[in-house]
Amino acid sequence: MSGAIFKRTVFDAIILAFLFCVLLVAAVQPTEEQLLNLTANAAVFFSSLVAFAGLSYALNKANVKTLGELIFEPAHRKAVAKDVAWYKTFWGWQLFSFCVISMVGGLIVTQASIIKLVDKESLIPTMRLFQKLASPNWDLLPRAVLMMVETMFLAFVATALAIPIAFIACFFAAKNIMKHPVAFGIYVFVRTLLNVTRSIEAFIWAIIFTVWVGIGPFAGMLALFIHSIASLTKQYSEIVEVVDEGPIEGIQSTGASLIQTIWFAIVPQVILPFISFTVYRWDINIRMATIVGFVGGGGIGYLLQTYSSQAMWSEVGTIIVVIAFVVWFMDTASAYIREALK
Repeated sequence: MSGAIFKRTVFDAIILAFLFCVLLVAAVQPTEEQLLNLTANAAVFFSSLVAFAGLSYALNKANVKTLGELIFEPAHRKAVAKDVAWYKTFWGWQLFSFCVISMVGGLIVTQASIIKLVDKESLIPTMRLFQKLASPNWDLLPRAVLMMVETMFLAFVATALAIPIAFIACFFAAKNIMKHPVAFGIYVFVRTLLNVTRSIEAFIWAIIFTVWVGIGPFAGMLALFIHSIASLTKQYSEIVEVVDEGPIEGIQSTGASLIQTIWFAIVPQVILPFISFTVYRWDINIRMATIVGFVGGGGIGYLLQTYSSQAMWSEVGTIIVVIAFVVWFMDTASAYIREALK
C-alpha cells in the first residue's frame, strides 16, 4: 500500500468512525457509567475504525471518491479530475455530514443556550460587573504599569532565549532535510517531542516551574521559554520544508556539505519569515504571560489574579485597560514590522 493510499484510508476511517460513534451515542443514549467504560468504548471505536478503513479502500477501488481520496489524491489525477457538484459525490456528503454532526454534537456537549444569554437573572449581576469594570481605580495604575513592564521583559527574555535553540532544532524537524533512514528517525523523535511539549499549555509549565524554582517571574519566563521553543521550532521547520529546491540543488552540485547547503541555500530563503514569526511569537508571549501569572508566574497576571479572586472589579478594570493598551500596541507594532519584512 502506497503512502497516499494509506493516508487516504486512515483519514476516511477516522472521519467515518467518528460519525458512527456520535450517531451510536445519540441512538443508544448510554449512561454515564457506560461512557466511562474506556475499554469497551475503545473497542467499539477501533473496531469501527478497522471496518471503515476496509470500506474506504473498497469504495476507492470501485472509483467512488471519498473525502480522503479528494485530499490525498496525486497531483496528476487532480489535474484531470471532473468538475462535479459536491452533492452528487460521496465525499461531498461525507464532508457535509461531518460538519453538521460535529456542530450539532458540539452544541449539545457545550450546552449552548441563547436563553441563558438573555435571561434577566443572569444579566443583572453581569451588568453590575461591567459597571465596576468600566469604573477603573486609577490609584492602581502605577503598580499595574510596573507589573506590565515586568510582563513584557518576561516575554522578551523567554522569546530571545528560545530563538537560537529553535533555529538549530528546526532543521532536525524538517522532513525535506532529514531524508535518510537514521536522520528520519531523529526527525520523528524531534517532531514527537515538539508535539508533546506544545500539547502541555504554558500555564501547566508555569505550575511545574513554580514548584521547581518558586513563585515569581522566573517561573513564568521558564514556562514561556519551553513553550516558545516548541512553537517556534514547529513554525520554523514548516518554513524550511517549503523552500525552493533550486538553490539547494545548485549548492549541492558544487560538492557542498549538508551544513554548507543549509547555510547558503536554505537560510537566505527562510531568514525573513523566521524574523516575522519571531516577532509574532513575542506578541503571543506577552498575552500568554498574563495567563501564566494566574498560577504564580509573575507579571501582571499575578496582580490580575489577586484582585479578581477578591472580586475587586474596579481594580481589575484598571489592569484590563493596561493589558488592552499594551496588547493593542504590540499587535499594531508587530503587524507593521511583519509587513516591512515581507
